[in-house]
Amino acid sequence: MNSNDPFAGLPEVPGFTLTSSTVTDGATLPPAQYSGAMGVPGGADVSPQLSWSGAPEGTKSYAVTVYDPDAPTMSGFWHWAVADVAASVTELPEGAGNADGSGLPAGAFQLRNDAGMAQFIGAAPPAGHGPHRYVITVHALGVEKIEVTAQGSPAYLGFLISANVLARQSIVVTGEI
Repeated sequence: MNSNDPFAGLPEVPGFTLTSSTVTDGATLPPAQYSGAMGVPGGADVSPQLSWSGAPEGTKSYAVTVYDPDAPTMSGFWHWAVADVAASVTELPEGAGNADGSGLPAGAFQLRNDAGMAQFIGAAPPAGHGPHRYVITVHALGVEKIEVTAQGSPAYLGFLISANVLARQSIVVTGEI
């Protein structure tokens, strides 16, 4: 990642294996992962399938985030934030980030993204702004429940993740209109 690396300044932690049948690290987002809600033609706001393995011993839960550090804001743009994924869970199906959260495992919940919705919101970079990176990250945590509520912000979740992270792994994809 370049100078606006979302993990710059945070302690380095080990990684683990993260894969997806929906997106490929370094590739362009498929149309379904763009945002129809934000007016992108063909966008469907479908969260990607994610599978992970090899998290360190002591992992008690996971958090999942999708973040655009290239958004034309002073703080990037949070597309999805999921907390309290049980340590026994190693996959989220495609579409798990739907508006009612029915695709999430028991006990997990979504926080409001930067569009104000508790769901996955797809990519919608401004036309002509150039390529944006979407950093899809699974964070292995040393706590069973992170102390954030569904009304908390993804930035606050990130603060709590930093205090409890054992490992993290990202897939970075790009999108452009």
